[in-house]
Amino acid sequence: MANTRELDAAIATTRFGMGAKPGEIKEVMSDPRGWLKGQIRREGADEPLLNGTDKLPGTQERIAEYEATLRKAGRDMASRRAGFVALVPRNTNEMTARLQLAATTPASFRERWALFWINHFTTAAKNQRTTAAVAPYEREAVRPHVFGKFEDMLVSVNTHPGMLLYLDQAESLGPNSLAAKSSKGGLNENLAREILELHSTGTSAYNQADVTEFARAMTGYTVGNSREGEDSGKYYFKAAMHEPGARKVMTLDIPAGGEEQARTVMKFVSTHPATAKRLAHKIAMHFQADEPNPALVARLEQAWTKSGGDLTVVANALIDAPEAWDPTFGKFKTPYEYLVSGYRAAGAKPTNGTREVSRPLTQFGMRPFTTPSPEGWSDEGAEWAAPNAIVKRLTWARTFSGTYAPGDAAPVEIADAVLGARLTPAVRTAIARAETRPDAFSILLMSPEFQRR
Repeated sequence: MANTRELDAAIATTRFGMGAKPGEIKEVMSDPRGWLKGQIRREGADEPLLNGTDKLPGTQERIAEYEATLRKAGRDMASRRAGFVALVPRNTNEMTARLQLAATTPASFRERWALFWINHFTTAAKNQRTTAAVAPYEREAVRPHVFGKFEDMLVSVNTHPGMLLYLDQAESLGPNSLAAKSSKGGLNENLAREILELHSTGTSAYNQADVTEFARAMTGYTVGNSREGEDSGKYYFKAAMHEPGARKVMTLDIPAGGEEQARTVMKFVSTHPATAKRLAHKIAMHFQADEPNPALVARLEQAWTKSGGDLTVVANALIDAPEAWDPTFGKFKTPYEYLVSGYRAAGAKPTNGTREVSRPLTQFGMRPFTTPSPEGWSDEGAEWAAPNAIVKRLTWARTFSGTYAPGDAAPVEIADAVLGARLTPAVRTAIARAETRPDAFSILLMSPEFQRR
């Protein structure tokens, strides 16, 4: 029985969580499921603070700051470029704060759950304004809602300037709107399409006509412009940009109206059977295996359907599902997960954002805030396990171990504390025979057990 509890504790901390800190598996062993459920809370995920204390600027503050820089620069292109370059350290601070939180939190399941939804509703720094908005967006639009109703998070995400700017919704103009009479702009379908295709139902539940009608319903969803006396970086609904008339989206007949038209669609897709099925599969894939157990998917789908997309209920169903505790560790860590689990194993956190966060993530192919598409970073092991990627991890592990290898216990004791029942005799022997403490810690970080969760 003790071995079963120890294995469950290792699964709780490394599969559900972000990796075990020294001593954590022992602490969790008495009640692994209770430890996970205790991290679920209606108020959402934790807010990253730089160095644990410094609050980071919000979207409005960051965009206003950037626009003030542009006004001061005028037409001087060198000054305008310098204003954009100045945004980058801000984002480095953001990613450093996020990784510091992940490396030190005692509630690492809560953080993993939040990161899953951040990637699901991904944005990226594709231009100046999105570079200013992308990091605050995670804190403001996603984290507060990760254990609430999916509908609330869907609305929060798709009315946030970070998403409106990323998918060009802020400029979308109804062809027959009042504003169209004095503007050359037109309808943009990007956000409407991604809400259906990626955020909710998937491609099986809608057609092109639904996308166009939903895009018309979303016209007017935009971002404040200081030149027009509005608050920069704030969501606005502008009726003058909205396409007039009634809508039909999927099976919904929506009467003529304004802002509520798109919200009606978002409410509808939040509890749509296709959304429940698709997101149940995606959650199971993230937590259990690239090809998840169908029984686990079915349990999550049922929890979603019965609760109307209540993410607290879905998270509890995940923890209760026996399939989620399968002792086969099939998930290969993404670069971010690998970095975080390394710091957790060392009982440390990064202090130099450029050298210890941005640089290694970029080298691993996961440059902060640059997801390659609205689909987010890949969750499949094949994307991250190529031979050259493993070599890069080895290089990082050696450097990292030279600085952060724990010095307060024998290397095999550290390995036991970090992997628990997952540590194999072969790896334990290799660690014990290592010539130096950094070498031993490198072996731990590069072991198959540590690379997978």
